[in-house]
Amino acid sequence: MDPEQRPYLSWGSRLQLMGLGFGFYAGAFLLAHLLSVALSRTYSSLKAKEKVFWNLAATRAVFGIQSTVAGLRVLTEESALSRDRVRGQEDWSWFHVLTATGFFAFENVALHASSVAFRSFDLPLATHHFFALSGFASMVVWDSSGHFLSMVTLLLEMSTPFTCISWMLLKAGWARTLFWRANQWVMIHSFHCRMVLTYYMWWVSLTHWADLSTHVALVPLLLFFTGLTLLTFIINPIWTHKKTMQLLNPMDWNFDNKPAPLNGAVEGQSEVSVKPHGS
Repeated sequence: MDPEQRPYLSWGSRLQLMGLGFGFYAGAFLLAHLLSVALSRTYSSLKAKEKVFWNLAATRAVFGIQSTVAGLRVLTEESALSRDRVRGQEDWSWFHVLTATGFFAFENVALHASSVAFRSFDLPLATHHFFALSGFASMVVWDSSGHFLSMVTLLLEMSTPFTCISWMLLKAGWARTLFWRANQWVMIHSFHCRMVLTYYMWWVSLTHWADLSTHVALVPLLLFFTGLTLLTFIINPIWTHKKTMQLLNPMDWNFDNKPAPLNGAVEGQSEVSVKPHGS
């Protein structure tokens, strides 16, 4: 797309869409809470910190669906992004860049508010969130950069709907069921796909290095390669290993390394995970 014809040059338009992304996913967080209170006994039995994690998992799952659509579109559709992988932009890619920036802003607010409220701090997660937000925010500020690699980066979120299902069912005591194991297999496969995607991004970056170094500003370039390095050599391998081990030994590593309860038992209580209608 000709830079002079981009409809998102106005900072007013950009801020509105970033605000839309923030507000939409904050609303998804609130809706997850309300639905869970109404429908899930498992949710009612959780501690406050676990409830926040539950709702964030559901919110990330929704974002994962948006991101998967954007990522698959850039890889399968002929567009300005696929024709010019360094400077190509489209209206739809701008929409995803801006709303994703809003989502990552919400994630950072939720993470740090939770850290203050529960007097805890997860450095690896905070690092992940920092690079996600700063990387996409840099694409908004240095707006001549193309969106191909950003859309492929979003496709890494393909695993989030499956991790959401995995953790919720684990907390509900369904970790020994066929459905949980099938979801776990798909989730592990999605993490393998994430690793392949990071290798693909390295290949695209190296084969287009001359254009990247010429047309992309230093700050977004540094943020991208630092984040990609962390994903390739630390984050993806660790997460893939942990999810594989979780299939063999269902365990809640997010909270005190608790073994998964059995058949709907939550914290020693025997109960189904969904409330009867009207309860």
